[in-house]
Amino acid sequence: MEDELGLSDQDSDAGSEEVLTPAELISKLEEAWLNEKFAPELLESKSEIVECVMEQLNHMEQNLQRARQGDLKISFHHMEIERIRFMLSSYLRSRLLKIEKFFPHVLEKEKSRGEGDPPHLSPEEFAFAKEYMTNTETLLKNVALRHMPPNLQTVDLLKCVPKPNLDSFVFLKVKQAQESILVEPETDDQSEYTIDMEVGSQHLIRYRTIAPLVASGAVNLI
Repeated sequence: MEDELGLSDQDSDAGSEEVLTPAELISKLEEAWLNEKFAPELLESKSEIVECVMEQLNHMEQNLQRARQGDLKISFHHMEIERIRFMLSSYLRSRLLKIEKFFPHVLEKEKSRGEGDPPHLSPEEFAFAKEYMTNTETLLKNVALRHMPPNLQTVDLLKCVPKPNLDSFVFLKVKQAQESILVEPETDDQSEYTIDMEVGSQHLIRYRTIAPLVASGAVNLI
């Protein structure tokens, strides 16, 4: 895993690339995996990281095929490949489960995003979400035509399918120090207050409060 990989940096000027070592790339995959696993909503697509990791896995497997049989390092490299494959498949599976669970809201959010905003769906995920919604609408329409009166045959999926619960609580670890984070009261008797977050500190807090920090990479969910 000695090669460096180029990953376009969305926070830098257009066309620039962030050069990552394989270890840094896998670290980014792990962050994306944990964030997606613990966030109640679908996060920004990390398709470039996924593509780079898949390329790196192919490179590692090719190196193993050329390695001498009996080399003790082979078993360790096999374990590392399996670990990476597990994170990658778990990350993609978490995203597909959220798309299935919240598909009308996911598509509506993607439709309403501003020009230049990063997509929350990869092209493949977008196609899957559209097909899933079409199949669901067809199924509900057929059921309604058979069993429901005419005035109840139209179904608004945005109203019927629950939204992600952004008020759920999450654990996080701070990567970049934050000052005066506004925290909403948990009861009517409390008032709003602010907190400071030091690098390396861990917190349990409402997701809605720190969602922008997760998106920017200032904090990681754990």
